Amino acid sequence: MQPVDTAVTDLATATKKFSRRVLPIMLVMLVCNQLNRSNIGYAQAQLEADVGIGAAAYGLGAGLFFIAYAIFELPSNFMMEKYGAKIWLSRIMVSWGIVAFLMAFVRDETMFYALRFLLGAAEAGFFPAVIFYFARWVPAGQRGKATAIFIAGSSVAAAVSGPIAGLLLSLHNVLGLRGWQWLFGIEGMLSVVVGAVVFFLLDARVQDAKWLSDGEKSALGAAIAAEDARHARVGEGRLTRWKMLLNPQILLLCGIYFAIQLSVYANTFWLPSIIRRIPGTTDLSVGFLSAVPWVCAIGAMYFAARWQDKATSRRPLLAVALLVAAAGTLAAAVASPVLALVFLSVAAMGFKSATPLFWTIPQSGLHPLVLAPAIAIVNSLGNLGGFVAPFGFGIIKEQTGSVVPGLFALAAASTVAAGLVFFVTERRTGRGHGAKDGAGRILQEAVTAT
Repeated sequence: MQPVDTAVTDLATATKKFSRRVLPIMLVMLVCNQLNRSNIGYAQAQLEADVGIGAAAYGLGAGLFFIAYAIFELPSNFMMEKYGAKIWLSRIMVSWGIVAFLMAFVRDETMFYALRFLLGAAEAGFFPAVIFYFARWVPAGQRGKATAIFIAGSSVAAAVSGPIAGLLLSLHNVLGLRGWQWLFGIEGMLSVVVGAVVFFLLDARVQDAKWLSDGEKSALGAAIAAEDARHARVGEGRLTRWKMLLNPQILLLCGIYFAIQLSVYANTFWLPSIIRRIPGTTDLSVGFLSAVPWVCAIGAMYFAARWQDKATSRRPLLAVALLVAAAGTLAAAVASPVLALVFLSVAAMGFKSATPLFWTIPQSGLHPLVLAPAIAIVNSLGNLGGFVAPFGFGIIKEQTGSVVPGLFALAAASTVAAGLVFFVTERRTGRGHGAKDGAGRILQEAVTAT
């Protein structure tokens, strides 16, 4: 048995090593994920010109991804628990990369719909698998920070995806291929390569990590085990996972996350179209201008992550973030095209900051035995906002020629979600307890128990 002081030091060192070695791998995976999710937004104009995919068909195809995601999310997570996060994450990346690559050969609306559906099925389970992986490797005191950094990667991906898409689209007719074919082909193959490499870089269990010392493995394993035991002592362990998944609190979380995803994916798929209203824009300039809201969001997420570690409750911060998203979206709906970009940047700061704040609540309040399937339920049902937003915007634009009514609806949804936040139950954390203090307390419990 390790002395508590030594164990605390080993735990802190192990957590830092995880952040340096594993978190960057996860961030690269997330960047690939976001590139393949959002690239159709930049290819929309060329797809309409070359393949005849109009606004409504584009919106439906963009949204079908999330229908498949919702259907296959929970089964995917059961398979992840059977085969392990390492194998399953690699499988997810390789399969979605293959489907994304095939998008370069789209010939009509039917093929477009089918491939978008298959992309959602292939990707289902990715985010919950990563969150579950964190829960098995990162102590609770540092998990919120790790999750925030990981989710911030989606904003980094969104920020770089615009310029990358603009450059690839500019390869129009090079080697006889259209710009959108270069876009889908290169980004799809990138995911396949990264997925194959990930299999050799990730470790399935703490005890398999050769980059940790024996003392660090012991300390990290004891910390995670103590957290599991503490959850069990408050009675959650006596509930079956299905009873947990039917808890009204989880359904409430689904509703809040649905509203967040409405804003995220309305902007992901329609921001390039909104920016094209600015006179004189090209594919390349649209790509670079599309990065502006996501760059602003990265800064906002950084400060939100710092504030949440000091707060006893994340709910007020989450509500404020949602209200900022609502205010920015409402202002964008009535502004000129240039000012709309400014206000959508404000909105992005709100709804992107809301995402990591949101995920700390189920992570801290759910028993690890139900964490993966519970997150799968919340993620899959909440992600249906990714179907409603692009599909609804497509219908609205085709019927009215404008996306302004859709922006009003987004602002209303974010406002309602801000109110629902205060009905969520969360386990509060003590103010001023740093990562080392929390680690010491957890390890003290583990040492006492043994």
